[in-house]
Parts: sequence; structure tokens; C-alpha cells
Amino acid sequence: AECPAFLDHDQRKLHSRDSVNLCDLAAGQPMLVVNTASRCGYTGQFEGLEALHQTFRDKGLVVVGFASDDFRQEASTEEE
Repeated sequence: AECPAFLDHDQRKLHSRDSVNLCDLAAGQPMLVVNTASRCGYTGQFEGLEALHQTFRDKGLVVVGFASDDFRQEASTEEE
């Protein structure tokens, strides 16, 4: 199956210099894409997202999170 254009993008992994193509990652599986905010007070979602991942990963669910940095809260460098 052909990859939909909205997924055919490379995204940088969180706290990594590596990137991942969403088409390659999902490979036809259901995928939940989450806009994460890793350096603010709203990180309580991580526990629930990890539980969701653990519960459904064997059934093919892929959970991915990317920091959009809409509020300029992410670290400037990976070292930070």
C-alpha cells in the first residue's frame, strides 16, 4: 500500500539527532501521533501514553510523540 502524503515525512526523534519516517514507522499499522510538551507542567500525559503503548503494542498500535515547540519550551540543544 502506498503511504499517504500526510505521513510521508521525516521527524526528528525526541532527545536524539536521528530521524524517523512516519510511513516506515507505521507500515500500515494504526498510529497515535501526540504533540508532546516535555519541559512544561503538562507532562502527566506521558504515564498514560506509556500505559496505552504497553497495552496495545502487541496488537500493532504505534504511539509516537514529537515536541512541536509551539511555546518555545523545548531545550535549545540535545545536551540541555
